[in-house]
Amino acid sequence: MITRIGITAGEIWHYLDEHGKVKVKLSELFANLAADDYLILMSIGWLAREGHVIMDDDMDHIHDFEVSLRRD
Repeated sequence: MITRIGITAGEIWHYLDEHGKVKVKLSELFANLAADDYLILMSIGWLAREGHVIMDDDMDHIHDFEVSLRRD
C-alpha cells in the first residue's frame, strides 16, 4: 500500500506541475487520475505532510477542496 500511495503522490505532483494551475479541485484529480479516491486522498496527505502541497479546505464539500503545489 505504501508503494501505491507513493506512486499516486508522484502522479498528483506531476499533474499539478504540468497543468500549471495555481489550485486544482479534488474533483478534478478524482476525474483525471487513474486511482481510487481514497488513494488520492492518502497521497495528498503524504504530500501535505512532506510540505509539497497546500490544501484549501474552506469549501462545503470535499470535492470542492483545492490543492496546489508549494512553490517556496
